[in-house]
Amino acid sequence: MNVGTFILVSAIKTVIALLVLLTAVAYTVWLERKVVGHIQNRWGPTRVGPFGLLQPLADGVKFMFKEDLVPPHVYKPLYIAAPIIAVVCALTSISVIPIGNWVTVGGLRTPLQITDLNIGLLIILGITSMGVYGVALAGWSSNSKYSLLGGLRASAQMVSYEISLGLSLIGVLILAGSFSLREIVDAQAGSFWGFIPKWNIFYGGQIVAFFIYLTSAYAETNRIPFDLPEAETELVAGYHTEYSAMKFAMFFMAEYANMITVSCVATLLFLGGWHGPLFGAAVLQEILPVFWFLLKVFVFLFIYIWVRGTLPRFRYDQLMAFGWKFLLPLAIANLVLTGLIVALRS
Repeated sequence: MNVGTFILVSAIKTVIALLVLLTAVAYTVWLERKVVGHIQNRWGPTRVGPFGLLQPLADGVKFMFKEDLVPPHVYKPLYIAAPIIAVVCALTSISVIPIGNWVTVGGLRTPLQITDLNIGLLIILGITSMGVYGVALAGWSSNSKYSLLGGLRASAQMVSYEISLGLSLIGVLILAGSFSLREIVDAQAGSFWGFIPKWNIFYGGQIVAFFIYLTSAYAETNRIPFDLPEAETELVAGYHTEYSAMKFAMFFMAEYANMITVSCVATLLFLGGWHGPLFGAAVLQEILPVFWFLLKVFVFLFIYIWVRGTLPRFRYDQLMAFGWKFLLPLAIANLVLTGLIVALRS
């Protein structure tokens, strides 16, 4: 593949990935409203389109045409930059996530991934960690006590749970021996005893690490029961109290894009990525893996929403104690145990 073709293919994949991600973000919001509605014995959106399926489009149009209010007391440069930082960091991380193996189009074989880096996992962790700067700057630049408290909470929460999240992934890296997401998935191919998939959650013995990652990811994305940076009952809307129109929508998009990224990483690292129980005929070799990957991501997103509809919010002291006194020691113990198992196997 020459340089011109490579650039063209990368540009096409980037556009497609962004369109798919933004559509997924919009309809994850729709799914959440419908699922939480049914959990609370309500209907959720029903008016705009069949089953309310056009509600995300109506919401997008509404945000674009709403008046963009800028309070007079804000520090305007950072006030404007904060939602941009949040949404750019949230959308960029999808560039290194593979959703399948390879696909052939017009005789050209290309990976189902914008770019295949051998340090893909480090890229995702680094970019998503930068997203908290958007939240913290929004809290400070708004010059509001509610926003400032929300921003400070988000920063402290990220520091507290980022350590446990990172440690929960080291066991997977030890088993795979690589930072490449594609190589981590390839290491989970096949099965043992003829019917149990060699996914890390089973074969690698990383079920404890999986739940540590999942819990830390909820905290990292500021979702219930860890949504203390927003905490409507205490802080009005937290760090985005002073935002309206598209700036508010950008924070909303960043949160749901991060949810999708977290679900993709969990699928790749713990549940075998695009490997499923059936691959079918040769014609389906390129289609079914994508189906299995998207199905697993959907299950994670559904659990995200289910947790929101069932669990209450922690108090802030409970949130910090849980991260430092329980999750961190558990993550360290799991890492030590994984290292011993790998050493004994070798």
